[in-house]
Amino acid sequence: QVQLVESGGGLVQAGSSLRLSCAASGRTFSSYAMGWFRRAPGKEREFVASISWSGVSTYYADSMKGRFTISRDNAKNTVYLQMNSLKPEDTAVYYCAARNTYGSSSAYYTTSNDYDYWGQGTQVTVSS
Repeated sequence: QVQLVESGGGLVQAGSSLRLSCAASGRTFSSYAMGWFRRAPGKEREFVASISWSGVSTYYADSMKGRFTISRDNAKNTVYLQMNSLKPEDTAVYYCAARNTYGSSSAYYTTSNDYDYWGQGTQVTVSS
């Protein structure tokens, strides 16, 4: 069982940066690939980025490439999402998710069904 708690959201102006954190409970955090998703008002939840259990492999949605960076610190049981050059269309609730990869080094997990555990989300609002 893994429990995930996101933090770091807030209200910022366009062009600003934010770093989201997702703290995980449990002793096997390093066994899990991690992902970030978001849900904007009136829209379905969409994939943002993912990272392999080791942190070596990452994968991004095309619209986030170059602006967002996912990373993890297995010693702290935490995954991060650095978001730069934020736009009003980035306004959403951001969720982290965990998938037990059973040793796989892949980071290519891009759908909600790929993940076993979810956090409650953190709100990011970008004003123009």
